[in-house]
Amino acid sequence: MIYRGMDRATLDAAYNNTAAVGIPKRDAYVAGWSARSDAIRAKIGTARLDVRYGATPRERLDFFPCGRPQAPTLVYVHGGYWQFNDKEPYAFMGESLLPAGFNLVLVEYTLAPEARMDRIVAEIRRSVAWVIDHAKELDADPARVFVSGHSAGGHLTAEAMQEPRLAGGIAISGLFDLEPIRLCYLNDKLGLDPAEAQRNSPIHHLPKRAAPLVVTVGLDELPELVRQSKEYAEAWRKAGLKGHYLPLAGHEHFSILEELARPDGKIFGALQELAR
Repeated sequence: MIYRGMDRATLDAAYNNTAAVGIPKRDAYVAGWSARSDAIRAKIGTARLDVRYGATPRERLDFFPCGRPQAPTLVYVHGGYWQFNDKEPYAFMGESLLPAGFNLVLVEYTLAPEARMDRIVAEIRRSVAWVIDHAKELDADPARVFVSGHSAGGHLTAEAMQEPRLAGGIAISGLFDLEPIRLCYLNDKLGLDPAEAQRNSPIHHLPKRAAPLVVTVGLDELPELVRQSKEYAEAWRKAGLKGHYLPLAGHEHFSILEELARPDGKIFGALQELAR
């Protein structure tokens, strides 16, 4: 037994979201997101694409303006267990955000194994700082920049909350203790050692002060992901930080994103509350 009474095979399964949902269903989600994102890109002719926030090739972001001056902005960080994915399939988040008066920023970052976790976290923090620093140039409100992300992006959202100028965050289905990640199949590419896993685990490094954070997860997700979100939300509150836990019934690891993309979604509603 290597972690919480689990052997390696059981631990691998405990963090394999694709196997839990099924490859056909996962692929159908991704195809739908990509098509919807293409439609957003075609519609928003004033978008600024592939803006550099750092020196390396994947330190890029897309900015989709809502068309309102001094609007709030959501910085969205994609998932993929720090090893997969690009920013492009997630422009569909604009279906809810843009009509409601939120700018949308999609962030890309260097993936493992090219980048170690320290570098990935540093890039995300740099991207968030860039958006705040350049908000006025984008006709956005620098005092109302929020961050959100899903899965690995939920972990990176928690890491980004160290930025004191953020107005709030929403971590969706995130990973907040990387020790089980270090011990399972995901570490084949991540290459985490014990010290690196510890220093990049948000649950071990809560900020002394931070904007409000909503921690949300689907209750049909893998039990380990539900546990991680619940325990992180509890630790956040016990540290005297503002925010709350938002478990969502009826959602697995991929369907939960609709709660941010839909105008009537519960995660989008939580963002609107933060903005108010």
